[in-house]
Amino acid sequence: MPDISQLLKDYLDYLEIEKNRSPRTRENYERYLKTFFASEKIRGLSDLTLESVKNFRLFLARQKHIKKISQTYYIIALRNFLRFLSKKDYDTVAPDKIELPKIPQRQIEMIEFPDLERLLAAPKSDSLRGLRDKAILEMLFSTGLRLSELCGLDRYLDFNRGEITVRGKGEKLRLVFVSDTAKAAIKAYLAKRGDTLNDLFVSLNKKGEVIGRITPRAVQRLVNFYARKAGITRRLTPHGLRHLFATDLLMNGADLRSVQELLGHANVSTTQIYTHITDKHLKEIHQAFHGRHRK
Repeated sequence: MPDISQLLKDYLDYLEIEKNRSPRTRENYERYLKTFFASEKIRGLSDLTLESVKNFRLFLARQKHIKKISQTYYIIALRNFLRFLSKKDYDTVAPDKIELPKIPQRQIEMIEFPDLERLLAAPKSDSLRGLRDKAILEMLFSTGLRLSELCGLDRYLDFNRGEITVRGKGEKLRLVFVSDTAKAAIKAYLAKRGDTLNDLFVSLNKKGEVIGRITPRAVQRLVNFYARKAGITRRLTPHGLRHLFATDLLMNGADLRSVQELLGHANVSTTQIYTHITDKHLKEIHQAFHGRHRK
């Protein structure tokens, strides 16, 4: 009978090879499961019981630095590991006997669309930095790209077509669409570039010279800088612009499944976090169109 370390390695290899999960996902699952093994002194399958799972959940609940949503990730990893063992005909705890923790529905704070317009108009300079910053803000709102996806874009994509292919989570490819405003911003920015680097968005030194691919942290600082410049008091991040992208689509009539595809969500339940944002919009529709014959 293999020891738990070997079973873990087999599972992580399965995740990466058979399920095509990213190295980052493999690292996270390994950390979650090793925490469980260490906490409950799991050495072999005989130690893996419903009691050990229950004790681990108590352990997680008492860790004040681990948020409820993060506790769920630990349990998901454990259930998937058990599912793998069951598939390999090992006699162990049935994964369906482990329920996921109930967590409050995630709430998203949004800025108003007039704030968004001021943000997108905030970069005024025709310098390479100003043009780059304008292009970044327009791309984030136009495409709903994740921060890592934006930073990974190549310069020589055909933006004139108005659509590009990006590699998202789990190495999955998806099509995203670039608005005319974003295309114009990118064209102006690239016309100012004098280097031959393959990176679309680059970092600049204090003299405005290109020094390499832009980092996620630099984009976060950039968004924060222009948010303050636009007089936005709420905290705004690159992911906040992704939220605005999704909300804009939903409030203008897009269906949830389409928004799911555009965001690159593996499961529509992830996209459903946006539905409560459109409640106000639905209320306005109800008030405008319901029961009109009674008035």
